[in-house]
Amino acid sequence: MSETEIETVAKIMRETRIAVLTHVEDGRLVSVPMGAQDLDDPGTIHFITEAETDKVRAIAAHPEVNIAYATDDGWVSVSGTARRNDDRELLGRLWDASAGAFMEGGPDDPNSTLITVTADTARYWTSPGTVATVVQMAKGLVSDGRPDLGDTGTVSL
Repeated sequence: MSETEIETVAKIMRETRIAVLTHVEDGRLVSVPMGAQDLDDPGTIHFITEAETDKVRAIAAHPEVNIAYATDDGWVSVSGTARRNDDRELLGRLWDASAGAFMEGGPDDPNSTLITVTADTARYWTSPGTVATVVQMAKGLVSDGRPDLGDTGTVSL
C-alpha cells in the first residue's frame, strides 16, 4: 500500500456527492444512497441519518457494510464495519443544508444521528476520463493490444 494509492482513494471519495451504502437486511443485500460528508480520513466515514430507520436497525444486527463511490476520475469500493454514532458535536459539525433537506429534525433532534463506518479495505479503479476511455476502448477493438483503462488496486485503511 502506498501513500499515493490512499491519496487516490481519498480524492475519489471527496469528489463524490452521493455514495451508495450496502448493508444486510433480512438476509439480503440492500443498497441506499447516502449524502457524502466531509472526509478527514478515508478510514473513517460518517453519514447523517435518522436513528429510527430500517438501515440503522439492520446495521446494529449485521455491521458489515460496503460503500461505493464514483466520479469521472474513478470508482472506490470500501469494505468496513458500521455503527450508530450519537456524537452530537460531530453531528453538528457535519450538518449542512443538504442534511436539513432530507431530515425531519435538525442536528439537535434526538432522532438525528450518524452512521460511522470504520473501513478495512478500499478497492479502487481510476479512469483516464470519458473521452480517453472511449478512445482506449476503440483502440482495443481494432488492435490486438489491451486498452489502458486506468489503474486498479486494493489498499488497507
